[in-house]
Amino acid sequence: MRINQLFDQNVAKNFKNPFTERPWLRGNMHAAASAKSGKGLKGIIAGGLTGGLEICITYPTEYVKTQLQLDEKGDKKQYSGVWDCVRKTVKQHGWLGLYRGLSVLILGSIPKSAVRFGAFEYFKSQLADENYQLSPANRLLAGLGAGVSEAILAVTPMETIKVKFINDLRSGSPQYKGLFHGVRTILKSEGIGGIYKGLTATILKQGSNQAIRFFVMETLKDLYREGDPNKHVPRYVVGMFGAIAGAASVYGNNPIDVVKTRMQGLEAKKYKNTLDCALQVLKNEGILAFYKGSIPRLGRVCLDVGITFMIYDTFMEIFEKIWK
Repeated sequence: MRINQLFDQNVAKNFKNPFTERPWLRGNMHAAASAKSGKGLKGIIAGGLTGGLEICITYPTEYVKTQLQLDEKGDKKQYSGVWDCVRKTVKQHGWLGLYRGLSVLILGSIPKSAVRFGAFEYFKSQLADENYQLSPANRLLAGLGAGVSEAILAVTPMETIKVKFINDLRSGSPQYKGLFHGVRTILKSEGIGGIYKGLTATILKQGSNQAIRFFVMETLKDLYREGDPNKHVPRYVVGMFGAIAGAASVYGNNPIDVVKTRMQGLEAKKYKNTLDCALQVLKNEGILAFYKGSIPRLGRVCLDVGITFMIYDTFMEIFEKIWK
């Protein structure tokens, strides 16, 4: 017993608490934790500002893409292509017809983008090394986490309402008189589930979307920096990298986007579930139907992602200077 006491006393005497011996270590750990939480908050605010500006620039291409994805074969087919859709929409509803449903996306894009970038910065802070850099696998995971988060918290209700508004315009006798009237009508007739149609497909779409985009963007940035994490990436280069990341995500998940759009349309009741929708599209319209709207989507997404990353990086750069 005496030996054990002497041993314990000796250990206590010689043990050096790293926090008392090196108080700067504790300060550095607190600073690191604060920096991580600060990155997430900056990402939320910068993302929200980015989302509002971006959607005002790119919405007409989103409108055309959705119209073409809703278009079916046979007697119900309304458009022969992108420009035919634009021409008929402008002829029937004027140029503002291309902005049908914009109010929904403006209100939805701000929280969507805020959640996306805030979540990415959060997951990046959890998965990054001491230099705030991500391994290739962790880039995919951080992007996937960002996509799933925005799908659940923002994208599904926003996209469902948008698709129903555009689908309503196609009916010939629109029933929605405006944003709030339309949302109220949907909730009254279908309940809260009415704005959460296609949740599974949206999670698949947004998860794969952001996994691909952030992976490509972060990888291209790393290649440009050539191993120096502090090397500045010019804004126009960020825009080009964003366009490449956007193109990769289009061809990587357009089939999921088509299924998601069908599941959120006014005729979604004819599908039992997401898988049944995919099988019916394949059976009735063929494999190429999964790439409907890919051309206008490609133009929109490349422009969208390029602009988004440029704006976001600009805001984050400003925040890093004025918000320590």
